[in-house]
Amino acid sequence: MIYYILVILAVLASACSQMLLKRGASKEYPTYVRQYLNGWVSSGYLIIGLAMLVNIYAMSKGVHMKEISILESVSYLFVPCLSRWLFKERITWKKASAIGIIIVGIIVFFM
Repeated sequence: MIYYILVILAVLASACSQMLLKRGASKEYPTYVRQYLNGWVSSGYLIIGLAMLVNIYAMSKGVHMKEISILESVSYLFVPCLSRWLFKERITWKKASAIGIIIVGIIVFFM
């Protein structure tokens, strides 16, 4: 059970890394290299790399790949919520409905 929680935390970390990447991409930098090697972007890639290592560790402890791929879809909940909170992006009824369907699918998969 603890390894499934680790996978979900890794998915949350991946969603947070996407927020860092967006923050880094939304700023203007004087050079092309600086645009892609700034602190926001580097931090985002570091966190997503660590999340990948956590997933590998969880798989080595018995979490199946099919379960990890299903749990990865929780990011469809995390990313819109974080983008709403951090960037004030709208969550439409269409998006909210799709998120609900995804959550129901995850629950059905693990029943």
